[in-house]
Amino acid sequence: MSYGTTLSRVETYFDKTATRTWERLTSDAPVSRIRETVRQGRDAMRDQILGRLPADLTGVRVLDAGCGAGQMTQALAARGAHVVAVDISPSLVEIARKRLSPDLAARVTFHAGDMLDPALGRFDHAVAMDSLIYYDSTDVAGALKALGARTQSRIVFTVAPRTRLLMAMWRMGQLFPRSDRSPTMVPQSPTRLATTLRDAGCPGHLRELERVSSGFYISQAMEYASC
Repeated sequence: MSYGTTLSRVETYFDKTATRTWERLTSDAPVSRIRETVRQGRDAMRDQILGRLPADLTGVRVLDAGCGAGQMTQALAARGAHVVAVDISPSLVEIARKRLSPDLAARVTFHAGDMLDPALGRFDHAVAMDSLIYYDSTDVAGALKALGARTQSRIVFTVAPRTRLLMAMWRMGQLFPRSDRSPTMVPQSPTRLATTLRDAGCPGHLRELERVSSGFYISQAMEYASC
């Protein structure tokens, strides 16, 4: 599927189908044992991504691409960053806005829409936690190229790694009619992604970070800096 088609499916899923599920998952509310492993995995991945950025972000402009319910946004603003928090789901953006500490509100600009929108401006850093996992390598490379052209330092993002479990889940997902599917994660090979970036005329510097595996949460952190 094209980037636009996938984007539309992601919007429908998170803004209509799964909003309440994600609102609960990203809160302190009790969840099932399986979802608790996902929550723990996401917490660990968020900490890793934040660890790649300076502890003091005072005056630094950071894009939170796919901000969801705003946990990353809150942490970045607490470090002093001016955060542009964007998500394709207006419902999740509204949850993030309501959860933001009042003392941090002046540092955050929320936007409901495409994380690649050039109108969002330029950034010192960009983070994209689990917001590129539904796209193929061509679209991920295109997103990195677009963001890299407007990001001075680094883009820290995640992909779904090509593990046996995720590949099995991906193949099973293809058996369901398109109308019945949630957005399916597309497993990525860092080597292939690097090749796709070179083929797109923007090799940059792509680096593998740590993988987080926690129950049903499996995600590979990566870092990209444009040429």
